[in-house]
Amino acid sequence: MTQKVPPGLKKALDSHPCYNEKAHTKFARMHLPVAPRCNIQCNYCNRKYDCSNESRPGVTSEVLTPVEALNKVRMVKREIPELSVVAIAGPGDPLANEESFETMSLVKGEFPELTLCLSTNGLMLPQNLDRIKDLGIGFVTVTINAVDTEVSKDIYQFVKFDGHLYEGKEAAEVLLRQQLAGIKGAIERDILVKANMVLIPDINGDHIPEAVEVLKGLGVYIINILPLIPVEGTAFADQRAPTAKERKELQDRCSGGVKMMRHCKQCRADAIGLLGKDRSQEFTKAACGSSCGPGEAMQISGPKQSDTIAVSSSDGLTVDGGLGNTSTFIIYELRDGDFKEVGRTEINQDMDTPLVGEGHRRRLNMVADQLSEHKAVLVTGAGDLAKEFMENKGVVTVIHHGTVKEGIEKALQMLD
Repeated sequence: MTQKVPPGLKKALDSHPCYNEKAHTKFARMHLPVAPRCNIQCNYCNRKYDCSNESRPGVTSEVLTPVEALNKVRMVKREIPELSVVAIAGPGDPLANEESFETMSLVKGEFPELTLCLSTNGLMLPQNLDRIKDLGIGFVTVTINAVDTEVSKDIYQFVKFDGHLYEGKEAAEVLLRQQLAGIKGAIERDILVKANMVLIPDINGDHIPEAVEVLKGLGVYIINILPLIPVEGTAFADQRAPTAKERKELQDRCSGGVKMMRHCKQCRADAIGLLGKDRSQEFTKAACGSSCGPGEAMQISGPKQSDTIAVSSSDGLTVDGGLGNTSTFIIYELRDGDFKEVGRTEINQDMDTPLVGEGHRRRLNMVADQLSEHKAVLVTGAGDLAKEFMENKGVVTVIHHGTVKEGIEKALQMLD
């Protein structure tokens, strides 16, 4: 049963881009990388290096002090007025770093209108629930990849807890006990909970439906099934990533009775801006100096007669597909100042290609090639890499949730 939204969080939920899919194209969030230390080692995690073009949890270009983090919030709020959420998501675990609490206290004191949020592995959640509640943090994400220790023992290398180092099944037992107690306690305190689950096909792929049922029983608000990103230097570097088809089938299978997040971008620990449009590199200390502002916006020429827009819609009424999982696009052409439906185009989407790696890049590039004749594509979602490929072909990606008519109007405004 989906967690009921506490009355005090309903307004914040309306503008939370991660917990509310309708909000993610309108409201921005920023992650403050103030938490470098972690108390567990996941077999898929490597926080030792950063590439500015790399988007995955645990990556940051710099670690900030609480005061530096507050200064950055001031800066970003001036430049991005749609900022609604300030979160801490690493690069380690927020609850293993006292700086997280100091940072949240500073932000709350100066910006009480902003929503506070954090993401954790859950190990230290039970003993910190009252502190979290007292700070006004109303949204907590817990990454819980299994509810069976026979499964999770293969996902974690070690767990550091209460002065002891645990490994194998014992580590999995300690972590799971804390995660379940923390989620239960958070819900009891009217903190809205999102559960992240990393889909590792050959490890927990068959187990995730069982885990989702347990999380439903606890009453979590929303579940996010994330694809594994095999990372160099980790124990899972050679594990295969799930395909888009595998992930979607699992999301569909598990969606009954609970909200399912389908718009996650697996954000960096220093992400800033709208989901899928990271602006963190504009606000690094190196980029900013004493002051910081946004870079030059991409200049787009206005629409002209006979320009076309490719729309992901199964019924011609609602935009209902993402750029990476749509095989048929309806084509609209600009005629006499309005777009008219003129036909359809089939896209050769290989849904069995892994969601990361060179094969994924080739697939996105191929999709961009096939849509390159159009002025814009209108979809419900697209990752940074997909947008980059489309932009390189001169095609504008328009993200919209709603009717085709409203989406085309939005596209026209963006193209003007």
